[in-house]
Amino acid sequence: MTATTVSPADIEEIDEELSDDRPWVTVVWNDPINLMSYVTYVFQKLFGYDKATAQKLMLDVHRKGRASVSNGTRDEMERDAARLHTYGLWATVIQD
Repeated sequence: MTATTVSPADIEEIDEELSDDRPWVTVVWNDPINLMSYVTYVFQKLFGYDKATAQKLMLDVHRKGRASVSNGTRDEMERDAARLHTYGLWATVIQD
């Protein structure tokens, strides 16, 4: 019987492959500055959400402290976060 050797480089490569399959999300965080109606407006304008969906996401931000507003590739999510920043909202990108 022979033993298989696995190097740390092999493990890192496997981890990278697995993490690339997970989607990225843009998260909007609660802040004490923006009005709830304004946040709803931004979600509608940037993402095309209907009013009910935008309000639900806004309430998640308000009550839970954050909401995932979009998902996709890392580049797309970084673009979404940058767009949200231009509207004064606090947004980050994380891997789901």
